[in-house]
Amino acid sequence: MPRLFLIRHGEAAAAWGGDEDDPGLSAAGHAQAAAAAEELAALGPLAVLTSPMRRCRETAAPYERRRGPALVEPHVSEVPTPAGVADRRSWLQRNFPWRDGEPRLWAGLAPDLRAWRDAVLARVRAIDEDAAVFSHFIAINVIVGAALDLPHTIVCKPGYASITELYVSPDGLRLVRFGAEMQTGEVR
Repeated sequence: MPRLFLIRHGEAAAAWGGDEDDPGLSAAGHAQAAAAAEELAALGPLAVLTSPMRRCRETAAPYERRRGPALVEPHVSEVPTPAGVADRRSWLQRNFPWRDGEPRLWAGLAPDLRAWRDAVLARVRAIDEDAAVFSHFIAINVIVGAALDLPHTIVCKPGYASITELYVSPDGLRLVRFGAEMQTGEVR
């Protein structure tokens, strides 16, 4: 069974959807990325997939220098914001409440969001070799939620550059261990 290591991007320099469309990493985020690369290096050779978003690409870069170029994979990218949404943070919190609030179910979200979720799951279920996947808070929740067979949009709170381990089997995804949990801050 292939092992799947989900790495949330390091701390971003700015909130996505705010003043910057595709922020890179902060200084702390670069340090987190270097630490994640050290941890991944001890796990043996891994294929590398990354979201096309800059913060994921920059988080993957230290590991890529050891392992080789990553496959840029749009199906593990950020959850898409619907057209016309001016306040992304409020929209995220309403649909994906990671702080206080009533848990949301995927079944209650718009069809385009459920289609995005299905595409994320189809892509990771097709991975047939041990892999490091550099992705985002919501996408990691999609994958872990499927592994735990939970219908909620948020089932975990992965910290910056945390590494969550799963197995991909013919029967589906299986959680091995959660990565470090987010302590404070925004989902950015």
